[in-house]
Amino acid sequence: MKYVHRIWIFTIVLFLSGGWISDMEMIAQNPDKKYVMVIHGGAGTMKKENMSPEQEKEYKNMLRKALSTGYDILKKGEPAADAVVATINILEDSPLFNAGKGAVFTHDGKNELDASIMDGKTLQAGAVAGVTNIKNPINAARAVMDHSRHVMLTGRGAEIFAAEQGCDTVPPSYFHTQSRWESLQRILEQEKKNDMNDLYRTPDPFQNEISSPDEKYGTVGAVAMDAAGNIVAGTSTGGLTNKRFGRVGDSPIIGAGTYANNETAGISCTGTGEYFMRSLAAYRVSVLMELENLTIQEAADQVISEIGVLGGDGGLIALDQEGRIAFSFNTSGMYRGTVDEDGHIEVMIFAGE
Repeated sequence: MKYVHRIWIFTIVLFLSGGWISDMEMIAQNPDKKYVMVIHGGAGTMKKENMSPEQEKEYKNMLRKALSTGYDILKKGEPAADAVVATINILEDSPLFNAGKGAVFTHDGKNELDASIMDGKTLQAGAVAGVTNIKNPINAARAVMDHSRHVMLTGRGAEIFAAEQGCDTVPPSYFHTQSRWESLQRILEQEKKNDMNDLYRTPDPFQNEISSPDEKYGTVGAVAMDAAGNIVAGTSTGGLTNKRFGRVGDSPIIGAGTYANNETAGISCTGTGEYFMRSLAAYRVSVLMELENLTIQEAADQVISEIGVLGGDGGLIALDQEGRIAFSFNTSGMYRGTVDEDGHIEVMIFAGE
């Protein structure tokens, strides 16, 4: 009972703070609007006062470009999987987000990327983790789903398979961006000052981790529904800044970072991966809709509330069979956007928009 009470207290506080109000109001004001795609570019401590108008415009333009790309594919009657992959490719190719080109660095100064995709009609899925030379990891995840009997491939094996399937490969230097590199150096310097050599031996290392929330939560994701009513969800990430020991988060884990089922919804998550894995966050949204008869927004909000109670930060996007969408996040912002069946695009960054 204490756990339930904590969830409701957390939900009330976050609701009053404005974290969910705008998106709930938007959906309530447009009950008949049918959405065909929803995307995110990560959740974190994005505050309007800390972002220049030029930066805000740049992020929103990239979100619009991604949504427009996906919509054009859906409008032609192509499969939702094609739209999800093409949309995520746009975000992976941009250094603005922690995926593909903009991937953050590990403790050892490398870029290790993860991605997953799931088909809501067949429940087939594909994922890759810890790849270092695949230009667009979501393409590799799609190849695993479509051309193998497996669900997840990791490391060098995933890279070999992806290359055999025609996925573009690049030298690891392709992923090097100066801003991400400088962020890692600042974190490493701070670790030295704080004598944090035993950081990863603590019971819960992420409670004390030195990292930037924006770099932590720049994961990208998309959920689309095609003309046949099929829902597909996908997620791609560069992981956690300063991560060690081959750490893998929730993004490539089916049921944690990504899930799709035509009977309920498609979901893509972003945030403190360990908590999303412990909660099976993406799958739990689907379960709450199926077994508790919650609406898509109610299910999304409950899952993010539960993650917050556990100590995790982040958010998720979801799209159900009726074309209803949900955003939910417990951070000060989440890069996000939608496109409806008429091609109308909306993009947002901050809570309260």
